[in-house]
Amino acid sequence: MSVRIRLARHGRRKQPVYRIVVADSRCPRNGRFLEVIGSYNPQRNDEVRFDSAKLDAWVEKGAQPSETVSRLIRKIARSQSQDT
Repeated sequence: MSVRIRLARHGRRKQPVYRIVVADSRCPRNGRFLEVIGSYNPQRNDEVRFDSAKLDAWVEKGAQPSETVSRLIRKIARSQSQDT
């Protein structure tokens, strides 16, 4: 079983809100998932929230983030390093 960290789309039409989920790669985009570890709201200035402890734990177990989630994680890490 290949585990991926990816986005699941929610919200209304033309107003998407995404959850960052850990799911089996064979499951559909909004299908069954193992755990919700964060959220992404592109309507609010690309607001990204995630539990870094859960993210690190899943990556340590072998879960691979999708390209989009990797980009979001790098963006948050970059902004946090500029704040300090």
